[in-house]
Amino acid sequence: MRKWLPLTAVCLGAFMLLVDVTIVTVALPDMATDMRTGFSGLQWVMDIYALALAALLLGAGSLADRIGRRRVYLGGLGLFAAASLACGLASGPAALIAFRAVQGIGGAAMFATTMALLSSAYQGRDRGVAGGGGGGGTGAAGPARAPPSARVPQREGVGGADPGAAAAAGPIIGGLLTEQFGWRWIFFINLPVCALAVYVTLRAVTESRDPHAKGLDLPGMVTFTTGAAAVTYALIRVGENGWTSATTLGLFALSAAAFAAFVLVELRSSRPMLDLSLFRSPTFVAVMAAALLMSGAAFGYMMFISLWLQSAEGLGPVAAGMTVLPLSLAAFVVAAVTGKLMHGAPARLTIGGGLFLIGAGALLQGWMLDDGDGWTALAAGLAVTGVGVGMISPALAAAAMGAVPPARAGMAGGALNTARQLGMALGIAVLGAVFQSGLEDGLAGSGQPHGTAEALAGGGAARLLHTVPAAREWVDAAFASGLRDTFWVSGAMGLAGVVIVLALVRRPAAAPQGPQGSNGPVGPRSGKDPAAERAAA
Repeated sequence: MRKWLPLTAVCLGAFMLLVDVTIVTVALPDMATDMRTGFSGLQWVMDIYALALAALLLGAGSLADRIGRRRVYLGGLGLFAAASLACGLASGPAALIAFRAVQGIGGAAMFATTMALLSSAYQGRDRGVAGGGGGGGTGAAGPARAPPSARVPQREGVGGADPGAAAAAGPIIGGLLTEQFGWRWIFFINLPVCALAVYVTLRAVTESRDPHAKGLDLPGMVTFTTGAAAVTYALIRVGENGWTSATTLGLFALSAAAFAAFVLVELRSSRPMLDLSLFRSPTFVAVMAAALLMSGAAFGYMMFISLWLQSAEGLGPVAAGMTVLPLSLAAFVVAAVTGKLMHGAPARLTIGGGLFLIGAGALLQGWMLDDGDGWTALAAGLAVTGVGVGMISPALAAAAMGAVPPARAGMAGGALNTARQLGMALGIAVLGAVFQSGLEDGLAGSGQPHGTAEALAGGGAARLLHTVPAAREWVDAAFASGLRDTFWVSGAMGLAGVVIVLALVRRPAAAPQGPQGSNGPVGPRSGKDPAAERAAA
C-alpha cells in the first residue's frame, strides 16, 4: 500500500482544489445575507478563484520545474490552507473575495504540479493507473524528453482528478456542510484535508525538477492575468452599466490590449509560458475551445439555480445541492464507462458528442422550465448535461496531448486546465449578465421599482416574499425568465463548440494495410506508430 501514498497525496490536494471551484455555489444565499453583499459581489466570490487558477497555472508549472515540484506543491497546500482559514473568518465581502484570490493562487501551485509528481513517482503500468501519463510539468519548457509512457497519450487515471466530476460534486458537498455547520465550514473543511495531504507528501513524495527548465515568464503572466481579469470585470459590470457604457467599453479595450501584449510577449520570449506555435494545430485549437465552452456551458449557471431554489423556492442548502445530483451521477458513471469503452475513439465523436449533449441538456432545461415550476423541471436536462460532461472529460486530455509533440505534452496539459478554469470564470460572468437581463424582462409590466432585479439576483427573494406575499406571481415569472435565458445561451455555447470541433478536428486517415501474412509494417507509410496516430486523431 505504501506504493500508492504519492497518489493519495496528489488526489487529496487535486480533488479539494477542484471541488472548491463550485462548492460555494449553494452557500451564496447565506453569504449574501450575512455579509450584505449584492449580485456582483457573489459573482466575484465564484469568479476570482477560477481566475487565479487560470491565470497562474502555467506560470506555477514553470516555477515548479525550476525549483522543485514537491516544494511548490507543499507551498500551494500551505497557502491554500491559510487562505481557506481566512475565508472562513472573513467579516465582509471584500475580504472574502481577496482571500478567495489567494486560495486560487495556492490552488494553481498545487494543480500545476500534480501530474508531474505522479510521473516522477510511478513508471510503466503504475503510471497509467495513477494518471501520470502526461509526463513532466506544465511549465514553459516541459520535459526535455518525454518518458516512454507519455509518447502515446493516455486517458486520465485515478490521479487525473477529473475537473468535470469534481465541479459536479462541489454543490452537493457544499450543501451538506452549509446546512449542518454554516457556510464558513465549506472553507474550514479544507484545513484537515490540507494537513493530511502535507503529512503524506512529506513522507511519500520525492522531489523532482526539470534540469532543462528555463526562467519564469513574468511579462506573460502579468499580461494574461490583466486581460482575463479585465474581460471578466467588464462582463460582471454589464448587468449594472450596460454593454455600451464607458466603463464597460474601457474594460473591454484594456482586456484586448492586454491579450495583444500577451501574444507579442510570447512570440518574442525565449521562455514563453505558452508556446503559441501549438495553436498551428487545428486539433489543439479545437480542444482548447471545447474545454473553455464545456466549463461555461455545463457549470456557469449553477449559482443562478442555487439562488433561485433557496431564495424563491424555499429549499435548504442540502436540497439545493442535491438538485444537481442527476448531473453529478451521470458525469461520474459515464466518465468511468466511456474512459474504458471509448478509449481511442475519434475526438470528433467523444468531444463533439459531449458538447452536443451539454448544449442539448441546457436547451432542454430552458424548454421545460415555466413560471411557477420547481426543480424537477430541470432534472432531465441536468442528466443529459451530465452525460455530456462524462463523455467529454476523459477525452480532452488525451486529445490535447496527442495534438502536440511529446516534449510539449506538459504545456498542453497546463493550457487545457487553464482553458477549463477560464471558461468557468467567463461563463459565470457572461451568464450573470444574461440572468439579470432576463430578470428585468420577467418583471416588465409588474410595476416594480428599479433595482428589484438586482435584489432578486442577490438572493433577496425570500425577504421580499415574506413582506409582500402577493409578489409570488411576478417573482416566479422573473426567475423563470432569467433562468430560461441563461439556459438558451448555455445551449448555444455547447452547440457552438460542436461546430468548432467538427470544423477543426480532422477525421483520422485510414491506414493502408500491408500484404496478408507478411511480417512487414502494416501502419501508415509515414512510419509513425499507428497507436500514436490513432490517439492523436
